[in-house]
Amino acid sequence: MGQEHGHNHTHGANKKVLLISFIIITAYMIVEAIGGFLTNSLALLADAGHMLSDSISLGIALIAFKLAEKAASETKTFGYKRFEILAAVLNGVTLVVIALYIFYEAMKRLMHPPEVATTGMLIVSTIGLIVNIVVAWIMMRGGDVEENLNMKGAYLHVMSDMPGSIGAIVAALLMMFFGWGWADPMASVIVAVLVLRSGYFVAKSGLHVLMEGTPANVDMQAVIDIMTKKKEIIGVHDLHVWSITSGLNAFSCHAVVDGSMTILESEGLLQEIEHALAHQHIHHVTIQLESPAHQHDDSILCQLKPGPGDGHHHHH
Repeated sequence: MGQEHGHNHTHGANKKVLLISFIIITAYMIVEAIGGFLTNSLALLADAGHMLSDSISLGIALIAFKLAEKAASETKTFGYKRFEILAAVLNGVTLVVIALYIFYEAMKRLMHPPEVATTGMLIVSTIGLIVNIVVAWIMMRGGDVEENLNMKGAYLHVMSDMPGSIGAIVAALLMMFFGWGWADPMASVIVAVLVLRSGYFVAKSGLHVLMEGTPANVDMQAVIDIMTKKKEIIGVHDLHVWSITSGLNAFSCHAVVDGSMTILESEGLLQEIEHALAHQHIHHVTIQLESPAHQHDDSILCQLKPGPGDGHHHHH
């Protein structure tokens, strides 16, 4: 119950932080895009493109938190909790596309450097850096940027925006003092590399969850040990650990116990296991207890075999 209350508290805090960040970032993204067009700076436009992806990321994250509050139904027994993972993947792919477009534009500009209004570019990029620092500080202070994938993705975006603003500042100074026209497209290439990198990692984390991969914060060997080292448990099979969404890991398995064990004894055993698994960041536990008479596979991990028709069945 305490854990649920804590989860709701961070959920509310995350939502508030995201809303404030969303408003600030979106407003400044518009300013930076207009500044980029007026000064003819690709570095500013690249940074605005990155800020647009921040804005989309924060907007989707807000929708995800709102949908996650919707209760489970007969058609969606886990509710809409996984929407934020879909959002993270979509966000990562958007970043990759933006990065590739910036590369393409930068190559054209490196061949023929255009005229850039450097003073305007310097002012806009300096304010952009301040905005990024303020938003990153708000997120660090008020949100859960460690555990929550959605919040972490949004925070990483904002953090990787900072070098973009710094790059635009440096490019503006180089053009002002040395007249190096290539500094602007060069700075945009650096931004594109950062955008590509953060897009790749956010998409990769999200896809891992969608593929029902083992959560990064779960030690699989420790989980197996918890099950196999209980003296009451004779054998374990069909074991699965996966994430439903950020911070909500699930576990299921079949455990073979002495057939003479009472329901009361088995409940005591299950409580012990649930308590131990909670220390491994697993909060949703389903264990099927079986007697030795029940036929089963000896392998701990589940062996799914193609069944008749399109279905699958457990190999027993």
